[in-house]
Amino acid sequence: MKPVTKAVLPVAGFGTRVLPATKTVPKEMLTVVDRPALQYVVDEAIEAGIEHFVFITARGKIAIEDYFDSAYELEDALLRKGKTDILDTLKSKTPREGTMSFVRQQQAKGLGHAVWCARDIIGDEPFAVLLPDVLIQSKTSCLAQMMEAYHKVGGNIIAVDPVPDERVSSYGVIKPKPGEDFRSKKLIAMNGMVEKPSVADAPSNLKITGRYILQPELMGLLRDQAAGAGGEIQLTDAMARLMETQDFHAFAYEGQDFDCGSKLGYFEAVLAFAREHKDIGEAAQDMIRKSAALK
Repeated sequence: MKPVTKAVLPVAGFGTRVLPATKTVPKEMLTVVDRPALQYVVDEAIEAGIEHFVFITARGKIAIEDYFDSAYELEDALLRKGKTDILDTLKSKTPREGTMSFVRQQQAKGLGHAVWCARDIIGDEPFAVLLPDVLIQSKTSCLAQMMEAYHKVGGNIIAVDPVPDERVSSYGVIKPKPGEDFRSKKLIAMNGMVEKPSVADAPSNLKITGRYILQPELMGLLRDQAAGAGGEIQLTDAMARLMETQDFHAFAYEGQDFDCGSKLGYFEAVLAFAREHKDIGEAAQDMIRKSAALK
């Protein structure tokens, strides 16, 4: 079992659901309290032991590359003004040289195509995929929890979390293998995925959350993967093909996810992370309570 040290982060999307904010600012760089949403995803992966990040970018996304670079002028100004606490925070978020790669996806052909663009950097190693518009708040990072499961069973791991049965038609859900008790187990052997099933036909209530640990053979399948839903190359289609020859497990992580690709999901994330912020948490909670009390 090879260790997972590389992660693919697809950041090439337009962010149409949160326009006009994303007309000039990448959706991944929208601020959640005091840092871009993307920083939370990177921190989650670092906690899990990821050593190299592959960002799949596009035109208009140069702000992401600049954010993870050193800012000499800013750092020098902070030092001269004696703002060493802010400077220390800034430097702590600057990655080591050579730990981040940026690959252009010249055409928007779907998530599967975006992941395939990282093939030469991933090579023959297992890798993680983290969708940056999904933030997960948890005591132990979601990917770190998945890594622990991966060390037990290997193969491919998909993060899931339960939703009320009546809401399964709004999500893609996993299909457990026959006999798997998906309502009480955290690690569930699976043999399929179903996109937005009816309540009556849903094989489970475990929605796919946007975190994956995948084996390198997936890249070979993505190379010739036909276009699927929406005329795009879908990651789930290639995963379904890989499922025919390799083990897949769903992992029910502990935590709360937020869809920052939607206006309400983004707003919910800001509130949640503000309440838990080490500097402003108490004040934020008091402000939220006062706002809720207004008529």
